[in-house]
Amino acid sequence: MAAGALWGLVFLAPELASEFTPLQLAAGRYVAYGAFAAALLAPRWRAVSAAIGRREWIALTWLSVLGNTLYYVLLASAVQMGGVAMTSVVVGFLPVAVTVIGSRDHGAVPLHRLVPSLVMGAAGVACIAWQSVDAAAPGSEAKAMVGLACAIGALVSWTTYAVWNGRWLARAQHVSAHDWSLLTGVATGAQALVLAIPAALIGASAHASDQWMRFIAVSAGVAIFASIVGNAFWNRASRLLPLTLLGQMILFETLFALLYGFLWEQRWPTTAELAAIALMVASVVTCVSAHRPSQGAAHAQDQHA
Repeated sequence: MAAGALWGLVFLAPELASEFTPLQLAAGRYVAYGAFAAALLAPRWRAVSAAIGRREWIALTWLSVLGNTLYYVLLASAVQMGGVAMTSVVVGFLPVAVTVIGSRDHGAVPLHRLVPSLVMGAAGVACIAWQSVDAAAPGSEAKAMVGLACAIGALVSWTTYAVWNGRWLARAQHVSAHDWSLLTGVATGAQALVLAIPAALIGASAHASDQWMRFIAVSAGVAIFASIVGNAFWNRASRLLPLTLLGQMILFETLFALLYGFLWEQRWPTTAELAAIALMVASVVTCVSAHRPSQGAAHAQDQHA
């Protein structure tokens, strides 16, 4: 839940610094993430890096692309072209995608027990989708379609990251969840330094000093709260929860993204949005209940203990 609350800020960042391109937003956020992560690891760098081999570094590089660099470029593009609501709608399918994939893991809760949770989660997303389509401005269909494509790309990218990252955390038990997050930040920061070159050239335009100050503040804030603190919460949860339950927890990112969007737009949620929020909360509660052991199983475990 804490990770979702912090990650929800990511949806608002492109609106706060709308004068800058998605490439510039991604480069700024992840250069800051890499710098903060490197500073936190510096006192223990020898000990931490000694536990990481070539295979882990390759995995961290790909995880950085899928869960950070590529994902955020696509997400920022979707928000700027399609809006916060539409983007949160598409990314809101993350719990369904991750949970279905996780149901194939050995020892996972059977998919049929998760059907009520998945149906309610999908129904909640459908409510927001209906609201977004109904509020679409005429004449902006092409732009909205490109934004939708970017949002779908972000969905695929982060789903792959969530599954792969969870499995690598299970494999690399010798590295703490927090250190894994910081190492991901170092790999992402190195990529962002390369990304900063095209970001400075493509779509570059003059900006006022107050716009640059807001850009720096947004980049640093998202890097600290969403990337470092949020990822640390998520990686810890990844080791404590099965993938089927972990996937449902991503719903909180959508809920908080909507809350921040309402505050930014200074309005109350509509009836459809309230229905979506209620369905999403019910989806998570139902999923948690499905993971609770039956009374017979719990009694057997107690006797075995």
